[in-house]
Amino acid sequence: MKLLSPFRGLRPVAERVADVIAPPYDVVNTAEARELASNKPWSFLHVSKPEIDLPADTDPYDESVYQRGAENFTSMINQGILIRDEQPCFYIYELTMGNHVQTGIAAAASIEAYDKNIIRKHEFTRPVKEDDRVRQIQALHAQTGPVFLTYRQMNNVDQLVEQKKADAAVYDVVSDDGVRHRFWVADEPQLVAQFESAFSQMDYLYIADGHHRSAAASRVCAMKNSVNDEHGTPCEYFLAVLFPDDQVDIIDYNRVITDLNGLGVDEFLSRVGECFDIEQSSTAVKPARKGEYGMYLDGNWYRLTLHSEQASSTNAVEKLDVHLLDANLIGPILNITDPRRDTRIDFVGGIRGLGGLEKRVDSGEMAVAFSLYPTGLDELMAVADAGMVMPPKSTWFEPKLADGLVSYVLD
Repeated sequence: MKLLSPFRGLRPVAERVADVIAPPYDVVNTAEARELASNKPWSFLHVSKPEIDLPADTDPYDESVYQRGAENFTSMINQGILIRDEQPCFYIYELTMGNHVQTGIAAAASIEAYDKNIIRKHEFTRPVKEDDRVRQIQALHAQTGPVFLTYRQMNNVDQLVEQKKADAAVYDVVSDDGVRHRFWVADEPQLVAQFESAFSQMDYLYIADGHHRSAAASRVCAMKNSVNDEHGTPCEYFLAVLFPDDQVDIIDYNRVITDLNGLGVDEFLSRVGECFDIEQSSTAVKPARKGEYGMYLDGNWYRLTLHSEQASSTNAVEKLDVHLLDANLIGPILNITDPRRDTRIDFVGGIRGLGGLEKRVDSGEMAVAFSLYPTGLDELMAVADAGMVMPPKSTWFEPKLADGLVSYVLD
């Protein structure tokens, strides 16, 4: 079994790349996507969120949405906006956001390895979202949203990446969110072979972001009659970009709650004090260490520090700050026992800042907000290695991979 393979990427012609690339389909809502794609006929949002080209009341899971996405995708190919490489390649993909730089490798990742847990998971998937990705892959006959993988850093892989980056990038573009994307095509036979040799030494890969996309690809593969070629069976792979763990940045993923479960502010604070030390703060609280939380309530910020006896487990999941907040506060005090399904809780990526939490509470939409210390990548890997699952919305990765930069066609 080959863990990672080169593939013939479908990608924008260089002069159109800025017109094509778009945010991932799942980080913008339909209204935001419609605005971002306004006056941009070749934006990949017309493929990844094609409901923007249909009446405003269209169900995003209606069959017409997938049909329109396929039509838009075909049009971009027929009009030469997207072209396909003649030979299987690996692709080097660098993202720069502020002072943070990370460089990954776009490759076709083995579905067999995914099914056998060599490509390891840490989240449950939601059936509706997984079904959506299955239907999108089937409609396009392609995978267009890369799965974000990580691996334990390897010097020989780093050296090959830096060797290729000495060449001029085929794309060098700044997206609407200010992230710089640089991209190289590694199509030299010797370099491709060197990458394959290096990848054969990897023990495991870990899904950082993209559980629904990888699960959907596995399902499509199981349903599809494969067509073999010299590089394997196209439906037996999924589109991925893999990054070394020493370059991956996880930021906080915070919580907002609609109500205090019938408690008054003073009673709620008294209950919280049973498991946490509470210190009022004159400024917004961004936790500086594990076991510390910020809480915004009734116009005030508080610093919460979990009592040490509440955090004594050696279990990989039970040691996570997100679990400890659920187990000691959100569950027993606010009576939210299933954060995946309970509509009283929402999740706010740290990219929106602490002001985003204040806004949700001050508007009256939410009653209380919690800021968390980011989950560590070592914690993610420990959970995945143990075959366990994290609480929902435990990790937020930045920068996000662009949609449309390279797609994987199922021949």
